Amino acid sequence: MRNRPRQINIQQSKRRITVVCNAVFLLGLGIFVCGCNRPSVPAITDYGPDVSDPRQVRAFEILRDGLVDAEALIRIHAIEAVVATRRQRLMPMVQRLLTDKSMPVRFAAAVAVGDLKYSIARNSVSLALKDPDHNVIIAASYAMGRLGDTDYYEVVRKALSSSDQTVRANAAFLLGRIGDPKVIELLKQVQQDRTSVDKVRFQALESRAELGDPTVLKKLWAMVYGYSEDRMIGVRAMGALGSSKAGEILVTKLDDEMLEVRLAAAEQLGKLGDRSGQQEVRDVFEKNLTAGLDERALERINVLTAMAIGRICTPALTKYLPELMKDKSKSVCIAAAKAVLLCRAR
Repeated sequence: MRNRPRQINIQQSKRRITVVCNAVFLLGLGIFVCGCNRPSVPAITDYGPDVSDPRQVRAFEILRDGLVDAEALIRIHAIEAVVATRRQRLMPMVQRLLTDKSMPVRFAAAVAVGDLKYSIARNSVSLALKDPDHNVIIAASYAMGRLGDTDYYEVVRKALSSSDQTVRANAAFLLGRIGDPKVIELLKQVQQDRTSVDKVRFQALESRAELGDPTVLKKLWAMVYGYSEDRMIGVRAMGALGSSKAGEILVTKLDDEMLEVRLAAAEQLGKLGDRSGQQEVRDVFEKNLTAGLDERALERINVLTAMAIGRICTPALTKYLPELMKDKSKSVCIAAAKAVLLCRAR
């Protein structure tokens, strides 16, 4: 028997549900009734040697179409999926998004260049260092560092003390990605700084977990049994920490009262090679757990479900991905496409 989490006030949980969405999906999710229809996109016919069957081809096409979608949030989701699935053939399209009209899209594109060390985009990233928005500048600095000019990491470190809370949070996010444990103390300081808002403190904590700081475990343990939005952040950070104790705690969250938390825990366990969350994902389909949900709530669950499938990758779950790739929500389509390509890579 898994340990049952303590109960929280249901009305309090409902009031906080919108915040959960923002914590999980970066900018929040919208409903896109036009579904996964293809816009006009550059012709890409060479999908790569690892893209062979029709399911994989469709997944590739969904990511391609997402990169030129009219909605900035969809472009961001597509960029993140390109990085997670390491679709180098789509990086020329991502490179073009370094000059996108949307600042969050430009930020995501610069991070993607850095994450995949896409050196072909070096000149474009150099231009992004002069972007009018400081968030993009630090993302471009991260990318330059990943491409070998490590002196640019100092730009990111200095941004941790910015008076702009969004810049400060993004700097904390990037420092976690750089992977240098020497910045853990800096992250502790910004987390404890009374001038830091919640999004900065939470991101600093998650980055410390990503850097393997074992001292975050106690705080994360409290978070995963706290308020709804805290639980989602704590579960994700537990996965980033990846220790055996973190895995044990994540297993207990498979019994959480919130379906979102159960699915997030299943995904994080899957990342750690633990498939014990498989049944929680199957229950979404077999027990019709989404019955009665409004469109926005249904979209959230479907995205989280696809994300969990993409990390567990058992035949009992992947059989649901083709239908999810046909969903009317583009966010769900992208999450399902990402799952198809992640499971193909295993």
